[in-house]
Amino acid sequence: MFEGEVNAPDFPSGMEWLNTEKPLSLRDLRGKIVLLDFWTYCCINCMHIIPDLKKLEAKYGNQLVVIGVHSAKFTNEKGTDNIRQAILRYEIEHPVVKDRDFEVWQAYTARAWPTLVLINPKGKVVGAHSGEGIYEIFDKVIGDMANYFREQGSLDEKAVSFKLEKFSAPPSLLSFPGKVVADEKGNRLFIADSNHNRLIITDLDGKVMEVIGDGAIGAKDGSFADAEFNHPQGMALDGDALYICDTENHLIRKADLKAKTVETIVGTGEQAREFNIEGIGRKVALNSPWDALVFNGKLYVAMAGPHQIWVVDLKDNEAKPYAGSGRENHVDGTLANSALAQPSGITTDGKSLFFADSEVSSIRAATLPPGDQVSTIVGKGLFDYGDVDGSGDSVRLQHPLGVAFAKGKLYVADTYNHKIKELEITKRESRTFAGSRERGTRDGDLKQAQFNEPGGISATSKSLFIADTNNHLIRRLDFDGGKVSTVELKGWNF
Repeated sequence: MFEGEVNAPDFPSGMEWLNTEKPLSLRDLRGKIVLLDFWTYCCINCMHIIPDLKKLEAKYGNQLVVIGVHSAKFTNEKGTDNIRQAILRYEIEHPVVKDRDFEVWQAYTARAWPTLVLINPKGKVVGAHSGEGIYEIFDKVIGDMANYFREQGSLDEKAVSFKLEKFSAPPSLLSFPGKVVADEKGNRLFIADSNHNRLIITDLDGKVMEVIGDGAIGAKDGSFADAEFNHPQGMALDGDALYICDTENHLIRKADLKAKTVETIVGTGEQAREFNIEGIGRKVALNSPWDALVFNGKLYVAMAGPHQIWVVDLKDNEAKPYAGSGRENHVDGTLANSALAQPSGITTDGKSLFFADSEVSSIRAATLPPGDQVSTIVGKGLFDYGDVDGSGDSVRLQHPLGVAFAKGKLYVADTYNHKIKELEITKRESRTFAGSRERGTRDGDLKQAQFNEPGGISATSKSLFIADTNNHLIRRLDFDGGKVSTVELKGWNF
């Protein structure tokens, strides 16, 4: 069963490679077990298998070589530096080839993201699998395959190493900040310093007041200094409580801002593998909570993994789906029958929830109780994206991750267009509010300002605060002055 019959197609010459100093070929990897991972960096399912790949690499480090084949869905994902930033953000430590024109994808007849293809030490394809939950499947197969070819004397078990992108990445005060929450009344800014696994509290001018989390990856509760997180994203403020989407721990955490403590309130710490399984507190499994808000004693969560909005009753921490069937698609209708696609940002006007439905490049609405409808403000479908202002069904966004309600309008972090968009809700009109489409860090006038995959946005009466994720910055956009500036963090020794 491990011999295979079909020769694995080698990589075409002239392709760009990352996380290695030179192009690789399957011929040069004879004797190694090779696992190809066809991925695109927007995809939540692709993100979910990265921990499994890391476990396999750690266990079979001398026998296995994992190669990521990045076959981009979105136009923005085709940029080499954008892929490099994704490699750094996801902390990928294996070589990645840029499959810009889907040559490798087609050679292996891949049909979905992620798809994994296993190649034996003789260069033969022995199997493929699409979807998540791969560790148990591949652990046994790779282990048995290693034993089989070891007995034949054809397994290369010499250690290999690669020149990783992280070795040349400059240090930064923030690391891929995913979300930001502005508290005008309290003069506070809450920043998810996602890749540093912590939260930072500043005043609205950037003076650091507190740091929550010691920076280590983990799920430890306790004091602000001792608590641990795993790539936290969205937050929701409710009085002295800050609710935190601890995304890669699949948990909801609560920071008591007076007592300066962190506790876990919802989630088992394991990714939910089944849909629509509700429960209470630590007994219910979650799946990549990405953003949240509090309204009328309930926490509404953009749950990216199952393509749903969830609701947590803060009286007893009962958690259950609120909107979305769990099927990844763009379907309006009742809360239960609608289909969403990786919702990643959420806000409210007090009547409806508005959410950034990233994989369908849409801004959508779900009515609050007693309503029972999901509708679309702008956007259309899984492969309908672009950068088109206008009204109605003609509007195109590109993988928006953040949305904020202010001044009767919605402000959108149009992430892959590197822009901030302004939406008139009832007219379904969209216009570019800030950003020049080109990636960069330039401050100044709205149309000349630059961003780099902004992932989070929050509003006060005077300003928008933007988590400029790939720039590792927090930006401020003043409504009256019409200017974008960079918030300088100061007053703390990091």
